[in-house]
Amino acid sequence: MEDEEQVKAAGLKWMKRATGKVPVWVADEDDVKAGYIPKTVNLQYLVDQPEMLKAKCDSLQAEMLLWRTGHRGDPLHFDGTVKSLLSIYETHKRSPYHKLKPGSLVPYNHYLKNLRGHIGPVRIDDISGVDLMEWHDVWSENGLHVAAATTARAVLLAATSFGIMLRLPGCAALNVIMRETTKALPHPKPRKQSATAAQITAARSAAHSKGRPSSALAYALCFETTLRLWDVIGQWWPMDQGGISEVLDAERETKWFGLRWEDIDPDLVLRYMPSKTADRSGAEISYSLKKAPMVMEELKHWPVELRRGPVIVSEETGIPYRAKIFGQRWTVDRKAAGLPAALWARDLRASGITEGRASNASLDDARKVAGHSDISTTEKYDRAVLEAADRFADARIKRREQSGNGSGNGR
Repeated sequence: MEDEEQVKAAGLKWMKRATGKVPVWVADEDDVKAGYIPKTVNLQYLVDQPEMLKAKCDSLQAEMLLWRTGHRGDPLHFDGTVKSLLSIYETHKRSPYHKLKPGSLVPYNHYLKNLRGHIGPVRIDDISGVDLMEWHDVWSENGLHVAAATTARAVLLAATSFGIMLRLPGCAALNVIMRETTKALPHPKPRKQSATAAQITAARSAAHSKGRPSSALAYALCFETTLRLWDVIGQWWPMDQGGISEVLDAERETKWFGLRWEDIDPDLVLRYMPSKTADRSGAEISYSLKKAPMVMEELKHWPVELRRGPVIVSEETGIPYRAKIFGQRWTVDRKAAGLPAALWARDLRASGITEGRASNASLDDARKVAGHSDISTTEKYDRAVLEAADRFADARIKRREQSGNGSGNGR
């Protein structure tokens, strides 16, 4: 018998997928337009439990109808369900959710919505390790997207950790169960993609051919100095978060933070505190751009009088890039340069570190240059960090000279 003939319920639809038909609860279109969430809820995990599937759909339908009457509820009220825990995590003024960087907010908001729709009505004290394993299969689409399932669990774990701080019933036990169950679940394979100096040179040339020296400079900075991409191109924050910035996008009500020309001194020494370490170790990156051949070549396109404000600015808009747009530009340049499709723009930092290690730069110097949190007290001094950067850069330049790649011309 067809699935849709086996189970029928309000809002239930059977969607065609490559693996067969999947049961999905779909909210009323008018309610969605009015702001109701979730719009859809994947119920594949109940496909073999028809009674539970119907009951789940009835519950979701009832919640939507209650919302339609104007009931919203107190977002800080904990009723023992996952949905109430996630609401508290998102809205409580002391929640670490409010300290998430813009780059982390996007996936967190995505998975918070998915979790609320999928397991929102489930009680915290009813969740077992077996439940988590079954949900892993759903979230990962039976192992196809392990990283997605891992991130979903990380978001739920963050919410339970805050629940422990608030002494919410069941959160401590669930936190332990999640940590133990995670040991038995598959983990995403670490990225191994790495670009060579020649490939970075090709990408820079491609960017120049499209009239985007800003992109070429960004590639050079990430690869040579090993700064993270989001620090080089910067991040756009909501107006009510972060500190003070004079770089504003009034239309989108956002402000920008990132690498500025003022972070490079007259001797061309870059000193910058990455956003990832600013709230943790406070480690500052120091790198002499005179020992970054690709950056020095790109700087020829930037007269001294233009070196003020954000370093990387879109030629099209006159303001720093949005991460999504920069990623699209990278895809264009990557394809034009003939680089592997699996190579991401954020792999450029790892590529620089890889080149340094392959050039026999010491692990300790590489760690200092990368600004990793596990650093010694002496690394807090500019001299120690800059000397490490010099040794690191020298080893890389020597390797290029020996291989015949040179620094590579950007045009």
